[in-house]
Amino acid sequence: MQHLIDLNDYPISWWNKIVSLAQDIYTNPGRYKGACSGKVMGTLFYEPSTRTQMSFQTAMLRLGGSLIGFDNPATSSVSKGENLKDTTKIVSGYADILVIRHPMEGAAKAAALTADCPVINAGDGGHLHPTQTLTDMLTLTLEKGRLDNLVIGMCGDLINGRTVHSLCKALSFYKNNKFIFVSTPELRIPSYIKDILNANGCEFKEASTLEEVMPELDVLYMTRIQSERFTSMEEYEAQKNVYVLDKNKMKAGKKDLIVLHPLPRVDEITMDVDDDSRALYFKQARYGVFIRMALVLTMIENKDTVQLLKGTVLKDTCCSNPRCITNRENYLPKSFRKSGDIAECEYCDERILLN
Repeated sequence: MQHLIDLNDYPISWWNKIVSLAQDIYTNPGRYKGACSGKVMGTLFYEPSTRTQMSFQTAMLRLGGSLIGFDNPATSSVSKGENLKDTTKIVSGYADILVIRHPMEGAAKAAALTADCPVINAGDGGHLHPTQTLTDMLTLTLEKGRLDNLVIGMCGDLINGRTVHSLCKALSFYKNNKFIFVSTPELRIPSYIKDILNANGCEFKEASTLEEVMPELDVLYMTRIQSERFTSMEEYEAQKNVYVLDKNKMKAGKKDLIVLHPLPRVDEITMDVDDDSRALYFKQARYGVFIRMALVLTMIENKDTVQLLKGTVLKDTCCSNPRCITNRENYLPKSFRKSGDIAECEYCDERILLN
């Protein structure tokens, strides 16, 4: 069976196929009514969610399927101490496709290792969010008409922003895209994302203010400062109001600029920006239903298998990322991609130096 953990597990042709199918569903929704009749989606949301959870639910209902699952682990056997493997094994036995969101990085891959149906990663901590990336790609296709030759500004919490990480990785494979990262030093884009951009010959630079980059941008991707990723409220308070997009800053943007945001927003975009025709974040959220309909259809129908762990199991080596799922679920094989004296965790992409 297929799983969607990381978009980079699939070739660009597969990404384009999903976006193209979503466009057809958007244009001809009646054609797909009942396409998943008799099928069941299981949703395991260990973290709060509005758009991702409800868009998956809406997608399945519009396809004629049904739903099971939870949106609060306190109401499930997780509250009794059940591990991820057992929860996944049970629910995947009831469902035809499983969608999981989890605060630990690498949790979706861990769940897929023993699941009895396809697993979709709906966000694993601050790591990846592939279905949001597909939503963003559909939005760019419909609103800009292309996925290449774009100058994309990423602003806010770039170190914890799983949507940013996934989108950077994906768009770096399309020609002539340039990234401008706007953040404080504490919230800079992770080094592994920079390595991917460099490997793909993708130009990028870092900036400290929105004002200095606004005139250059074709796309501005705003993100909230994620309080749940900080170890203390003091650290969060020091970062939360540094970047705020308002009507005045919008004046410096191009006439065909588009502003995206994975949502929810807190105070990083003022309400008066909503009236600007270039603000497309609510439309972006709506497009998510069509991309998830396309994804569910594709994964339920495809019986090909995907190898999840391809590296080397190092039994006596632990991932140095405290948010990695392998540091909570101790039964998981500790698998790493090795390159010289560097090992990269196959669950969360954290790099460690081997002795």
